[in-house]
Amino acid sequence: MIRPLGDRIVVKPIPKEEKTKGGIILPDTAKEKPQEGEVVAVGPGRLLDNGQRVPIDVKVGDKVIYSKYGGNEIKLDDVEYVILREMDVWGVIE
Repeated sequence: MIRPLGDRIVVKPIPKEEKTKGGIILPDTAKEKPQEGEVVAVGPGRLLDNGQRVPIDVKVGDKVIYSKYGGNEIKLDDVEYVILREMDVWGVIE
């Protein structure tokens, strides 16, 4: 597994439907990048100039919405992940 550093978060994207509501199957080139995912790892938080850490507001298991083009995509053991900064996460789905 990946251990993120600082204010970074590892998210496993939740894939979108591959069909439209009308039943048309979308090719890979027409699919939008996922913007929802499940948090699988969280860093210790941002380090301030005075040495204190600012804890991250999300936790492992949270379902989040994040910036479409934020973070970096990686593949580990055939599983795709996105590594984001906390500021790229817009909110937690409850």
